[in-house]
Amino acid sequence: MEQPLRTLIVDDEPLAIERLQVLCRQIGGLEVVGTASDGASALREAGALDPDLVLLDMTMPELDGLGVARALAKAKNPPALVFVTAHDSFAVEAFDLDAVDYVLKPVAPDRLGRAIQRAVARRGETRVEAPSPWISEFWVPYRSELLRVAAADVDRIDAERDYVRLHVGDRSYLLLQTVSGLEARLDPAMFIRLHRSTILRRDRITGLRHDGLGVWSAELSDGSAVRIGRTYLARAKAMAGR
Repeated sequence: MEQPLRTLIVDDEPLAIERLQVLCRQIGGLEVVGTASDGASALREAGALDPDLVLLDMTMPELDGLGVARALAKAKNPPALVFVTAHDSFAVEAFDLDAVDYVLKPVAPDRLGRAIQRAVARRGETRVEAPSPWISEFWVPYRSELLRVAAADVDRIDAERDYVRLHVGDRSYLLLQTVSGLEARLDPAMFIRLHRSTILRRDRITGLRHDGLGVWSAELSDGSAVRIGRTYLARAKAMAGR
């Protein structure tokens, strides 16, 4: 019989810790071995208890959840991380920390249960490859939770002020991130920026079109077209081998 996940709960709100303890008892598959109410004590407890999983609040005084996560990542045997927070604006930072999941408060039992299932599945994985520098998935706000969206499923990305809109089939999702900041984190073999406001998935581009007046457009597999900005025309032609 597989051993339960030895779990550390970290939150600066006592009621939040108590609620997570209750939910963990209901879910099963884990054992709460300790709690901590701030970042410094979280690191001390993690060092002493060597947990398999940390349920980690994001906003705490002094050392916040991101700081705790970065410190834990340096451990010889780092625990799996599930962020449990009232704020969805830290999801981009969580990409780099290899967190198992990102659960929004108020925490629903079934949502936490899915996060625990992912942590259990993660425990059985053996990682020998170096981590990729490129984003492979997004966590996007949707209703009362965050959804995982694979980068390979995103057709195009449009800038909307301080946000980007990810187009996935007939759906779209807003993410708090600038288009320039996101471009630097996307695999250039998969995505190409052809306008100051638009990034396209390369395999969605079926051709380039010139209107005779100096304006070029990229034709897409869904029948639509995106105007290519003058700054990006050279890279578009290089993509086409011209």
